[in-house]
Amino acid sequence: MNAIEFILSGMLAAATPFLLAALGELVAERAGVLNLGVEGMMALGAALAFIVVYNGGGHFEGFIVAALGGIFVSLLFAFVALGLRANQVATGLAIGILGAGLSAFFGKSYESFTVTGLNQIQIPVLSNIPVVGGLFTQDCIVWLSLLASAGLWYMFAYTKIGLLLRAVGENPKAAQSIGYPVIAIRVGAVAFGGLMAGIAGAYASTVYTPLWADGMIAGRGWIAVALVVFGTWMVGRVFLGACLFGMLSLAGTVVQLTGLAIPSQLLASLPYLVTIIVLGIISSNRRLLKLNGIASLGETYER
Repeated sequence: MNAIEFILSGMLAAATPFLLAALGELVAERAGVLNLGVEGMMALGAALAFIVVYNGGGHFEGFIVAALGGIFVSLLFAFVALGLRANQVATGLAIGILGAGLSAFFGKSYESFTVTGLNQIQIPVLSNIPVVGGLFTQDCIVWLSLLASAGLWYMFAYTKIGLLLRAVGENPKAAQSIGYPVIAIRVGAVAFGGLMAGIAGAYASTVYTPLWADGMIAGRGWIAVALVVFGTWMVGRVFLGACLFGMLSLAGTVVQLTGLAIPSQLLASLPYLVTIIVLGIISSNRRLLKLNGIASLGETYER
């Protein structure tokens, strides 16, 4: 397998943790809530799923427990940030630290243990195409993440729920004035974000890299938050951004295949360097941010 085939075959799997977490954060931010605790929710989901799978539970049970863990932590955030009207940035950072601490606590006795990942599913005919065939040989979670991307795109573009989320994010007072429960809608959006972050962490620890090591999420949650801005709050762009970061995360292995003498530390930092550069470029484009940004994002709302 050459470098191009390796990148194409592994890109979607590498992108899946970024994509799942970013889609959840996208829904929360579309509703006007900025949750910076994605990293911690992913870490907690990763630990819980690994423990369940290692102790004989199936991957399905592991993902369910991880999703519930993510929802639980996200509801703590919602209680403080939405119920008590605390600052969303500070609350998100605190929740992220809490999730990371809980993951280290629960996973301490499982350090360096491994589990078995999921089998891959091939699409007949397409998986046999030269060079690009690896794109069509993925595990079920990758396929489900693609369906989730398409579903969210459709929801925001064509459904009443999508329109309502956008309305609550743009002008919560107007939405409240016509009878929509802004706080309840935002709590639901935050809970969905926690669910997706928990699943993203579970995928990272039980499928993509089926072992447990403290700190294994390694900034994926922060990149997921950045991806939402990177994609200017649009599902299609978030998906493309996740694929880009998935490719960048494979850079170290690709360089080893080609034999180039590039320090591994530099290659490992590529996703974060690209994040900083792209966010700087997007932030300088005021017209783009004004066109696609969320008017009430991060603002405290009182009925």
